[in-house]
Amino acid sequence: MAPYASNDLRLLTESVRRFAEKELAPHADELDREERLAPGIFKRLGDLGILGLTVPQQFGGAGLGAVALVSVMEEMSYADPGTCLSYLAHSLLFAHNLAVTGSPDQLRRYLPDVISGQLVGAFAMTEPSAGSDVLSMQTRAVLQGDHYVLNGTKMFITNGPVADVFLVCARTGDDRKDISMFIVERSMRGFSAGNRLNKMGMRASPTSELVFKDCRVPIENRVGAEGESVKTMMKNLDIERVGLAAMSLGIARACLDISLKYASEREQFGQAIVSFQSVSEKIANMYIGYRAARALVYEAAQVIDENRRANQEAATAKVFATEMATQTALDAIQVMGGYGYIRQFPVERLMRDAKLLEIGGGASGILRSVIVKEFMRKLHPKADHSKTDHAKAEQSRVAASVKPVGQ
Repeated sequence: MAPYASNDLRLLTESVRRFAEKELAPHADELDREERLAPGIFKRLGDLGILGLTVPQQFGGAGLGAVALVSVMEEMSYADPGTCLSYLAHSLLFAHNLAVTGSPDQLRRYLPDVISGQLVGAFAMTEPSAGSDVLSMQTRAVLQGDHYVLNGTKMFITNGPVADVFLVCARTGDDRKDISMFIVERSMRGFSAGNRLNKMGMRASPTSELVFKDCRVPIENRVGAEGESVKTMMKNLDIERVGLAAMSLGIARACLDISLKYASEREQFGQAIVSFQSVSEKIANMYIGYRAARALVYEAAQVIDENRRANQEAATAKVFATEMATQTALDAIQVMGGYGYIRQFPVERLMRDAKLLEIGGGASGILRSVIVKEFMRKLHPKADHSKTDHAKAEQSRVAASVKPVGQ
């Protein structure tokens, strides 16, 4: 079980595990093949009580923290990472962000139905030419009377084809950091979602572009003060990154279990292949990597729950866990040989799912820069690194401009 877990957290994790075994795992391959979300899944997750884990109880949430979120997301991803990705976009990127930044009226209007699963949520930040360098976004919101008029395009938006309500980031001035956040409903005039994007992995999680063409959004749907969303956006990236790292734990654990079972049963030259050093070494390394990543992920979650700055811990956990999951999936395929390469066994799907997590929520190259930046901040707390940070962002934009997970 998860470190720091109380009895209540253990019971929550076990209930999610049972749900995932029954409701998700048997359908994961079918959902991947057909590129669709499980019908009614958000209502069922709402009934389970996990759509608002980090949301205050007065709005229907559980009032828990990042450690609980990590535990739940590991169990869901063990069964079906694609469904878990849509869960992350709904419960973390929308519900958590709104709970942290929204007005009391906005929370009353939207959170109860989002937490029950009556409404599906999504978060829209990434654009066709603004991924890792999110502050270069071009979508613009102009105040006209009692409405903002939004124009622009968002790309790689998880839940885009199915969401009822979106948190949308848009530029409200000419300064690079003059960005605001808005609640946009699917029914608002001038909003449209493009065709579903055909992805290599996470195919059970629907993804699309969003288009805003003179989309009129009431002024009361602006979240927070105008031009003040950057700080909130960046702070909430930490818990998103820890959530994505937790998904990697579930994928790695599934690959380990599948390949260990196969290697124990498969015989060649008169003995189980797990007895061959080349195979046993891979399995041992899978386990070592999983346990090391798990320690990093839960440590970062604990730092967040203690309301301490977690930039470095979250970035470290995500880089290590996501790269570990991809390598573990590749090793599982190698252990299983030809059987690992065909779709009758899930490790090829898990490998495809794992790769996205190295990209979304901050690509690994960008996050390594974040880790070093934190060292520099601690060494020189009064220094102004803004020019250096801007230069790094510009240099990396072409090479790492896609940040598709839910944003």
